[in-house]
Amino acid sequence: MKKIFAIIALAFATFTVANAQVGIVGGYTSSSVNASQAVQDAQKASVWHAGIAVKAEIGPLFALQPSLTYSVKGTTVDNLQYKSGYAEASLGLQLGFDFAVARPFGVFEPFVGYQVTGNEQTANDVTNKLEYGFAVGAGCDILEHLQVRVQWFKNLGALQKANTAAVQGAIQEGNYQGIKITLGLFF
Repeated sequence: MKKIFAIIALAFATFTVANAQVGIVGGYTSSSVNASQAVQDAQKASVWHAGIAVKAEIGPLFALQPSLTYSVKGTTVDNLQYKSGYAEASLGLQLGFDFAVARPFGVFEPFVGYQVTGNEQTANDVTNKLEYGFAVGAGCDILEHLQVRVQWFKNLGALQKANTAAVQGAIQEGNYQGIKITLGLFF
């Protein structure tokens, strides 16, 4: 019985790898420490993300898309900009329908990251450089090689300590969250 499961697992892994595409992804990020500031921060502290991804279709409806990206997140509190760059690993779980030319899908994407850059103020305020969270959104694969996604993301856990009253109030309201617009080119 164990041999049968091993053969099925090997066949599944071979099928998944055979149908995988490697690509580059990147785009625009608007992040904030609370939802009400997201629109204001879109003009003040907008940043970017870029990296590589692998897309593997699993059956007619599901796909996995793990990625490794460099993602800059930030916010503005009392005219001070806080920006941090994270090396992030994520696993996009997609549910969609293939219509030959286009494949629209919904996506749930848990992620984990580690802060690798930050401005001086951010570097002093960050006590936990490890971040984790999730993103939800929608996207579309076009002609199997071009992908467009729009996602809302939310960091979980405490990333910052508060050195000033203004920062304390903002950080207590939440953690980095925002919108990511991503373009991908797969080969």
